[in-house]
Amino acid sequence: MSRIKIAGGRIYDPANDIDGEVRDLWIESGKVVPAPTDPNRRPDRTIDAGGYAVMPGGIDMHCHIAGPKVSAARRLFPDVPTREHGNKNGGGARPRLPLVPAAPMTGRLFAAMGYTTAMDAAIPGLLSRHAHDEFHDTPVLDKGFYQLFGNNHYVLDCVREGRDEQLDAYLAWGLSSCKGYAVKVVNPGGVENYKHISRKTIRELEEPIEQFGVTPRQIVESLSAASDRLNLPHSVHIHCNNLGIPGNWETTRKTMEALGGCRGHIAHIQFHSYAGTPDDPRSFSSATQRLVDYVLEHENVTIDVGHVHPGRTLSMTGDAPFAAHLKRLTGGKWFTADTENEASCGVIPGEFKPHKSLVHAVQWAIAIEWYLLMLDDPWRVALTSDHPNGGAFYRYPEMIHLLMDRDFRREAIERMPADLQQRTMLADIDRAYTLNDIAIITRAAPARILGLKNKGHLGIGADADITIYAPQDDIRAMFERPHWVFKSGNLVAQDGEMVAATPGNTFFTSPEFGMSQLPGIRDWFEQHYSVQLANYPVREEEVCRPLAVG
Repeated sequence: MSRIKIAGGRIYDPANDIDGEVRDLWIESGKVVPAPTDPNRRPDRTIDAGGYAVMPGGIDMHCHIAGPKVSAARRLFPDVPTREHGNKNGGGARPRLPLVPAAPMTGRLFAAMGYTTAMDAAIPGLLSRHAHDEFHDTPVLDKGFYQLFGNNHYVLDCVREGRDEQLDAYLAWGLSSCKGYAVKVVNPGGVENYKHISRKTIRELEEPIEQFGVTPRQIVESLSAASDRLNLPHSVHIHCNNLGIPGNWETTRKTMEALGGCRGHIAHIQFHSYAGTPDDPRSFSSATQRLVDYVLEHENVTIDVGHVHPGRTLSMTGDAPFAAHLKRLTGGKWFTADTENEASCGVIPGEFKPHKSLVHAVQWAIAIEWYLLMLDDPWRVALTSDHPNGGAFYRYPEMIHLLMDRDFRREAIERMPADLQQRTMLADIDRAYTLNDIAIITRAAPARILGLKNKGHLGIGADADITIYAPQDDIRAMFERPHWVFKSGNLVAQDGEMVAATPGNTFFTSPEFGMSQLPGIRDWFEQHYSVQLANYPVREEEVCRPLAVG
């Protein structure tokens, strides 16, 4: 393996307290290595990074890039483009790209933007092989998925009966068999309730699920505790009840409280931060500050934002009740599906028009409020758009521009509906991100939240995933087209174009605790569901890297 020296770059490595210092980086065998002490050991290649900003590769910890609902979206909406638009600060019109790229293009677009790791946010265990097949076809990226358990029949029975040991064993078996990375909860109880004849979701955390007698609060309590008992690298990953409903901030806070001190990650929190009353859309406003206050006081809680971009989007979610609600609101094309005993999904196109719609403007502002207010502790927040729900991942540079440039942000606010300032506090927040802050929320913090010890930093032994930007006045353009991108020490992209389709790794975890209970789980399944439990290995040629747990 060749030895590479990245010379004289300004290093932004917040995990190691390096903020723009001019240093050299050495790469060998896919890792960051110490500088050689022998002056005769010269690099095989030297990259002159003088004047450039050097960061770890980007990490998207919550997106939808593989699996059955992503494939359904590609089939139903193959020609849904992004809007072509420019900006007032010199940004040109963006090319028309699909909202849901095919797997090969997904890897190419992420790599060209300087991202080297992405985690799919919701895969049913029964359909996990589909996701692994698409991972196999996605170049460059290291990736993994969160496995859906929050509406699983066996989980609900264990929660109701207090069978913690069997719950732990089932989660351990499921993650090991399907090669998942973390426990995912979507609209706990509400999805399963909707799948019955009633077609109704659950609005209150204390409301029991029909036929199971379990509440959403009990599901959150049990799965967060189980994730901690199993010592999973990432906490339980929660999509709260009442997504998109005015007044849902109280549900979000109660969900955080239900963690009871256990670790918990609240996904796409922008969609769960609304004040107002459910029956009065005109009451829609921001409750960001109240939730930020809670998060800052409780270190067990982490979040990703789920911001929205103006333009076309595609709602893609394991929350079928919300998709049905959105279908009623928009009347557009709609796809929905149930996975037996386990999960569901909904896919529906849409468009955010914050310059015309006050509700969309409030959603846009709430996301930016979250980013700016969490500057008090940026290590517990990750930049995401819940791709493609809030907009395509390749538009992240637009949000970075808004966060770093106060004047650009003020101009954007002025173009929004006049009532926005009465419903949000964004115009009064005079904060801006630095390059180091951006490196935290796009690299270091997601890696720490996920428990990826070799990602998100440039210390000795880190994976040599490195992005090198040419600083320029146009912040969006700077982050759209990094000058060099290295993945595991290999140059994979230059000036916004992928130059090498190297394979990536798949992250999964294989907890051993509780596996002695597996025979009992098999007996229970065969008695209740007349199915045979089996393992679902990924394709032999796929490169998988298990993570040590503990």
